[in-house]
Amino acid sequence: MSDLPLSALLGALLVLLILSGIFSGSETAMMAANRFRLRHAAQNGHRGAKLAQALLDKTDQLLGLILLGNTLFNAAAATLTGYIALDLFGESKWALEIGTLCITFALLVVAEISPKVICAAHADQLAPLLSYVLTPLLRVAYPIIWFVNLFVKALLKALRLTPGNIHEKHQLSPEELRGLVLESSHLMPKKHQTILSSLFDLNHITVEDLMTPRGNIEILDIEQGWPEVLTQLATSHHSRLPVCRESLDQLVGVLPVRRLLGNIGAHDFEKPELLAQLQPPYYIPSGTAVFSQLAFFQENRQRIGFVVDEYGEILGLLTMEDIIEEFVGDFTTSLPGLGNLLNWTPEGQVIVEGSRSLREINRMLELNFPLDGPKTLNGLILEHFQDIPEADVSIKLAGIPVEILQTQDRSVVTVRIYRP
Repeated sequence: MSDLPLSALLGALLVLLILSGIFSGSETAMMAANRFRLRHAAQNGHRGAKLAQALLDKTDQLLGLILLGNTLFNAAAATLTGYIALDLFGESKWALEIGTLCITFALLVVAEISPKVICAAHADQLAPLLSYVLTPLLRVAYPIIWFVNLFVKALLKALRLTPGNIHEKHQLSPEELRGLVLESSHLMPKKHQTILSSLFDLNHITVEDLMTPRGNIEILDIEQGWPEVLTQLATSHHSRLPVCRESLDQLVGVLPVRRLLGNIGAHDFEKPELLAQLQPPYYIPSGTAVFSQLAFFQENRQRIGFVVDEYGEILGLLTMEDIIEEFVGDFTTSLPGLGNLLNWTPEGQVIVEGSRSLREINRMLELNFPLDGPKTLNGLILEHFQDIPEADVSIKLAGIPVEILQTQDRSVVTVRIYRP
């Protein structure tokens, strides 16, 4: 080899370093490639993605091939560097030391760090391209890789180490999948991302988090005067009304108001005709997960249900629209004339009803009121004081300044929240 010119030796060394860099970068590109993106491309007929997916399904053989090539070219480059050092410096005792330092630096820069950085930054694009080269190489070198893996498995067995099932397909947990959705904000509209991320919360919240509390339910008392019943039917903004005798404790049924719009003004429309239109009430046990209740609504062909505790007492009312609004956002179910949207004033304040749901307040104002206890702002304030507070009292709840503006009977009517 000493008969070859120095330029030829240096050129051969450069080729060996580049080949070593290709194998080194291949390892990074194949391992860092997004497997879900590769699977999607493979399903759409991309040949390179199919080859890459097939290689990743045989991770032990793939790594064996890459490390075999990388080690082989590194060793050849180190040997060639020794010949070059001897040609340049003769039999000097410093020749090998200088050669070792030079090849170490060259391997780090050309064959390791640079290709790995490049391939890590463009893994999804390079992995399908590199698979065209790695696939035939794996077929050629398979006997060598199989033979080497025999010793690897024997060594692991001697050390009592189990590598596990390296061919097992990657499965994402719900939390990991949610993180993937949040990280993909630049790939989808903000509204779509909000809907998808909200879906993951449906199994972690219960019907009590979304229901209308019992005190806020509009009921139709069938025991009141018939003119008052007709007036309420004509002016109600709800499509369905719970029909009771004096209170919810004597619930009779649910009235679909729209079916009676043509009969309300008729002279022969009386209480028996109204009672004939009633639908039996549908009850929901407290603590039911919202996602499960959505499926129950669908299975039972229901759109409205009454949440009851273990003693059968009605706690609140839940509708299909309440669940949909949880992940889609508010839409036309809001009552006319009511300011349901909450927005900060330029001074960083907002006036909120005490009956507002804490989840709704958190979502609209981007706050962090605790959700593991009371469900409404009124309940959270009463829990803090352990009593009915007076008006014009200011407190901090979860680090958020709150001023009580009005109280009535046993509840807080309105409060002013200051941006923390």
